[in-house]
Amino acid sequence: MRDLIGSHDLLFVTLDTLRYDVAVECLAAGRTPHLAKVLPGGVWERRHTPATFTYAAHHAFFAGFLPTPVTPGPHERKFAARFGGSETSGPGTYVFDAPDLPTGLAAAGYHTVCLGGVGFFNPATPLGRVLPGLFAEAHWETAFGVTAPDCLGAQIDRLAAIIGGLPASRPLFTFVNVAALHQPNRHYIPGAETDDRATHAAALEYVDGRLDALFTLVSGRGRPCQVIICSDHGTLYGEDGHTGHRVAHEAVWTVPYADLILDAR
Repeated sequence: MRDLIGSHDLLFVTLDTLRYDVAVECLAAGRTPHLAKVLPGGVWERRHTPATFTYAAHHAFFAGFLPTPVTPGPHERKFAARFGGSETSGPGTYVFDAPDLPTGLAAAGYHTVCLGGVGFFNPATPLGRVLPGLFAEAHWETAFGVTAPDCLGAQIDRLAAIIGGLPASRPLFTFVNVAALHQPNRHYIPGAETDDRATHAAALEYVDGRLDALFTLVSGRGRPCQVIICSDHGTLYGEDGHTGHRVAHEAVWTVPYADLILDAR
């Protein structure tokens, strides 16, 4: 990552609440063909999230603590806020002298953009302004949120307008929090009355159908784009009596992860 800063755009996508097992099942069944084309080796990497819900997980992500490989470490991180004694910063780590990645990248000349999805990115409350406040430009509207069936499509439209007004010479860091997987997701199966693993999978199918447009957009600025795409946590649909997340359960801790580079188009 250290060698890419300045020459590459960055896109960080969190598929909020996506379960690892559902992601793997959909991939194997051919339900996510756009992801199959870009995932390294055509597979999701199994990792552990640093937190069990959106707010805490994203604070960790923006400090450099992405989901951790499940194999024994230590594992060199892609980026890290500088602090003494870090055992996971290495020669390839982009180390920034700032409390968070958006601020560090802004100091390196990047325009930083947040396209929020779930409620922790809704600026209607002070809490909802914390994470978006890390960015130079942040957007949220109901059309990006959990009740909007085409939430990612609306975010892509907004990003297209932003990119259209940005000089090609200015590197861009885009963060997109995709709300589709989060409850309620029953609207992705007509007639469904409750959220379950089936509606969760249908939401992922919807997201996959929009990703090609997103990737085409971010790689069309004349420079390659480093992409990180992962879940921030999983969620439960009745397993061991639990519904939702913010609990220490395997289906919550275990998340899909991938990083890749899109060539400039």
